Amino acid sequence: MSQQDQLFNDSHVYVPLADRMRPYQIEDYVGQEHLLSPGKPLYQAIEAKKPFSMIFWGPPGTGKTTLARLIANTSNAHFITISAVLAGVKDIRAAVEEAKQYQAQGKQTLLFVDEVHRFNKAQQDAFLPYVENGTVTFIGATTENPSFELNNALLSRARVFVLKDLSSSALRKLLTRAVSDQEHGLGAINLSVEEEATEILIQAADGDGRKLLNILELASELALADDDQQPVVNNKILEETLTQSLRRFDKGGEHFYDQISALHKSVRGSDPNAALYWYCRMLDGGCDPLYVARRVVRMASEDIGNADPRGLTLALNAWDVQERLGSPEGELTIAQAILYLACAPKSNAVYNAYNQARKDVSNEPTYEVPMHIRNAPTHLMKDLEYGKGYRYDHNEPDAFSAGQSYFPEEKQTVDYYQPVPRGLEKKIAEKMAWLRQRTEEALKRS
Repeated sequence: MSQQDQLFNDSHVYVPLADRMRPYQIEDYVGQEHLLSPGKPLYQAIEAKKPFSMIFWGPPGTGKTTLARLIANTSNAHFITISAVLAGVKDIRAAVEEAKQYQAQGKQTLLFVDEVHRFNKAQQDAFLPYVENGTVTFIGATTENPSFELNNALLSRARVFVLKDLSSSALRKLLTRAVSDQEHGLGAINLSVEEEATEILIQAADGDGRKLLNILELASELALADDDQQPVVNNKILEETLTQSLRRFDKGGEHFYDQISALHKSVRGSDPNAALYWYCRMLDGGCDPLYVARRVVRMASEDIGNADPRGLTLALNAWDVQERLGSPEGELTIAQAILYLACAPKSNAVYNAYNQARKDVSNEPTYEVPMHIRNAPTHLMKDLEYGKGYRYDHNEPDAFSAGQSYFPEEKQTVDYYQPVPRGLEKKIAEKMAWLRQRTEEALKRS
């Protein structure tokens, strides 16, 4: 059998390296020591061959599917896998019927649902009765936060286990095993990987075991074409292989929201260096700079506000430059805005005031506008006393009609806006205190 034929199984059907290297015993599983160390609940369940319903939550390539298959193999359970991306209620029913047949034979069925967060409520509810009555043992895999994506009924019946990115040492172990394995890996083609290339491969995998094996397999094919007798994966081979970004960045997924949260909190926490780091991480992963620009505008209002109103102008200007010029000029101006906001005085007074006012408006009756501040563009409106008693501020001392009320008559005055003693808002607070004193004096006189 030729070296190229080693990449195929006995029926000459191509099987990717990542699938060929799946372990079937817990001793061969790489990573997730926090779950699979002796004494841990998951480890004990596997060892006792008594699996229960569970959900594996973690980034891609961390071994969710492999772990589910391992559990089924260890417990001698019938394994059924469906993808929530492609399957519907009909597929769930078919899986349940298959499980019932095995149940009649006294055999347990493990139903593995990949990307379970893609199921809607009706689809999630469809297999709940069969989880409850023991027809199937359910294992779901998701890259999204189960708290947001899965029904409470399903969550209450399954234990959630969080899988983490594979460490560098775990990835190195996985790579070494794949290169040396004669039966399932690349050992039969006598492949070697240079140390520097190994480090690049581990960095490129970015915690994703599947990605590591996929890159390694592509690199091995290029190495075979380059030298059929002694294939070597080196820097030159990897330069040809690595054509995509090294970072994992799931747009709209958990990694996405984690990173934008880190950027926002770094700005709020006045750490320009961390803010710049997370911004570059997002760009490196393929995030649209315009999305970041929109979020920076939000930061300017939510966390800086009137403590430094120039922050909002700078954020809008950066957004405008990105739309007009694109990369790299636009990305640089967004970085400028991020650094400015991180260093600016902080205030959430506008944010708090807005939210409280919105809450009051939604919870209170629809009060009428006081007559004295209604507009009166017609004679009829004037006859109905629209605008009667209104004092035009520009005709008053200091352009301020002290004592005039603008709230509905049925509602007391509420101080929604509470400026902080930082930045420009310190001056705004002094001005508001002066206006309040003038109003109190006017009300006493009246």
